[in-house]
Amino acid sequence: MDGWRFIPYHKFGAFENMAIDEAIFRGNQLGQSPPTLRFYGWDPPALSVGYFQDVDQEVDVGYCRKNRVDIVRRPTGGKAVFHDRELTYSFISSEKQGPFTPGVLGTYLVISRCILKGIAGLGIAAEVAQDSPSVERVNTAHCFSFPSRYEILIAGKKVCGSAQTRANGAFLQHGSLLLCFDPAKALCAIRDRRGRVTEDTLREAVTYLGAYLPEGQTDPEYLSGVLKAGFEDILRVEFVEGRLTPEEEALRDKLLTDKYLSGQWNREGRVPAKDRIS
Repeated sequence: MDGWRFIPYHKFGAFENMAIDEAIFRGNQLGQSPPTLRFYGWDPPALSVGYFQDVDQEVDVGYCRKNRVDIVRRPTGGKAVFHDRELTYSFISSEKQGPFTPGVLGTYLVISRCILKGIAGLGIAAEVAQDSPSVERVNTAHCFSFPSRYEILIAGKKVCGSAQTRANGAFLQHGSLLLCFDPAKALCAIRDRRGRVTEDTLREAVTYLGAYLPEGQTDPEYLSGVLKAGFEDILRVEFVEGRLTPEEEALRDKLLTDKYLSGQWNREGRVPAKDRIS
């Protein structure tokens, strides 16, 4: 498969966003899709939960229903994220492309360097977190309550949360780069039964690009171009603008219908046997 593909920024609903990412991921597993960098937003705002999370224990489902916040289970691990004013990226590739290796952390570090390069193009000094979080900090439901190793920090505060999955020689990594952040809003939909995460602790742990940029530079389409340049610089490739292939579109539609619109998948992490996609 020739070339590296860039899919420009667009907003989709939560279920379609996850179906698109998984369709491209499956295409890379089969060698039918190129390495792909995609940027997107969420319309309406939504809550995504990690593959292994317990929705009933860690999500305020009643709040989400009342406020029309869609709940979608990601194919990747990690903690819950409230998606609103942010720029989400996904990078999907075979492990054999470019500088990537079979290791999760190695891939995290390469992608973080790409994002760092893009952020530097905005005149902002950022860094990667070097330490893994303590067990106590991991045992929270909220993604932005702590930085994982190799995630992006500005002035010591987390600005981007990412998650990854790997299968059959390919990987999918996607993450949320915050443009604005409201800790009260972020906490409303996520339960923290241990009481460790509060508005104050999130203010101390989290930052966002809008705090460092003039208003015009927080436009998602503008930022997508700057970040793409960072990926091209670090990976030493040129991305060619493209769209989903007919095969990816067909798989997206099937995944959307049979999986991501399924309450059983989003609530329990299981797809009914009759709807499973091999």
